[in-house]
Amino acid sequence: MASDLREELNCSVCLNIFSDPVMLSCGHNFCRVCIGNVLDTQDGAGVYTCPECRAEFTERPALQRNMKLCNIAEQFSRQSGQTAAAILCMYCVQAPVPAVKTCVQCETSLCDLHLAAHNQSLEHSLTEPTVIMGNKKCPVHNEAFKYYCTQDAVCVCVSCCLAGEHKKHDLELLAEASEKKKEDLRRNIEKLNARKQQIEKMDQELSILQEELKPKVDGITKRVTTLLEDIRDQVDALEKRVLGEISRQSEDISHQISDLMKQQEMEKEELTGKIRRMEELCKMTDPITVLQGWETHRADDDTETEVKVPEIQTMKT
Repeated sequence: MASDLREELNCSVCLNIFSDPVMLSCGHNFCRVCIGNVLDTQDGAGVYTCPECRAEFTERPALQRNMKLCNIAEQFSRQSGQTAAAILCMYCVQAPVPAVKTCVQCETSLCDLHLAAHNQSLEHSLTEPTVIMGNKKCPVHNEAFKYYCTQDAVCVCVSCCLAGEHKKHDLELLAEASEKKKEDLRRNIEKLNARKQQIEKMDQELSILQEELKPKVDGITKRVTTLLEDIRDQVDALEKRVLGEISRQSEDISHQISDLMKQQEMEKEELTGKIRRMEELCKMTDPITVLQGWETHRADDDTETEVKVPEIQTMKT
């Protein structure tokens, strides 16, 4: 049961349990890094293919994360990690001895002692101790993987190379291909570390800017507040002066008008008296009295009859 589950959880590219599994539109799952590398090698080919079913895509397929499969793979990896130390040499029957390697062809785990004798057969491939061998063998020919097809980015057996679908493809020994991939990974790690350092440096610079920002803002706020308070004080003082001047001019003009009105009232009373006396003369029947009275009031004929409003000092604006 565990063996069957392990095979279902193996990435067909790296042959390990899925790490961050993603799914193509054809339904097959791969590690995100593995399928990304495969698609990278196919960028210049004009067509992309699924390493499992060979389905073709005219455009680089989108990768959709398989969350359920990711959770299952992580849980299985944790459980497998707890039992990995229990893998024992299958030839040590007297006492349990931890295995150091597993032979893919023999499907047996060996300790150091039995591994020395086993190494006399140079055709066999060895892996780290494991209880599962299905992911180390070709599912088509049931033979141990021997080579790596660079064109399809998959591990293949000898039969795949001679008569299978990988015939005439560019091949590399597993160890050689693995080392190249490790070198690619190391270069990627260097790039990612460099980028990480840049981000950390930027974080430090941003933190410094953040720390410097508050005192700068406080200083600017204080200066602006002081400036606005000074402007308000000046405006208040100006308002007080202008309103005071308006009030003073208003009082001066009011006094002028009052004085002129008094003068006009006096002149009006004087004119009223003259008019009354002249009207009395007009009512008299004695010619001598009329003529003598006329001589008295004759000068009034030269008085300017048009009345004009006197000039008054206006308010200055």
